[in-house]
Amino acid sequence: MRANRRRDTGPERRLRSLLHARGLRFRVDYRVWGGRRAPRPDIAFTRQKVAVFVDGCFWHSCPEHGRTPQVNSSYWGPKLARNAERDRLDDEALRAAGWQVTRIWEHVPSEQAAAGLERTLRARLAPQADTSSSQRESGMSRPESTSSGSSAAAPREAPE
Repeated sequence: MRANRRRDTGPERRLRSLLHARGLRFRVDYRVWGGRRAPRPDIAFTRQKVAVFVDGCFWHSCPEHGRTPQVNSSYWGPKLARNAERDRLDDEALRAAGWQVTRIWEHVPSEQAAAGLERTLRARLAPQADTSSSQRESGMSRPESTSSGSSAAAPREAPE
């Protein structure tokens, strides 16, 4: 199992490339400290506090494509269950730290995932933009520099 990558998988690289082409900037494999756990989302939008995981169908037991191997099932059953439990704990830790968690299956087309993430990020920025514009009008904050930060939404939100 040494050849199984923890980061920079094909689906993850394709998604990152599309997000970057859309002008979105992010951190890769960024450790988020949330209590006792420190999850490492595949893609992290730190300004919007959006954590994105690109989950493999086999390793994360996709309901559409995931299957439990017939050979050595006494090993694989608990292994895949631990993966699902770790995903749940990571989601909870990130939410407790104020992050929005988005999980994308590897079989979701990258274009669709990138478009969804962009919508999510724009929605996360909208309330901040309203607050900062009202603060600027009242003279409560200093002017912000312009940046090309955009946003993204995900095809699959992590369950609460």
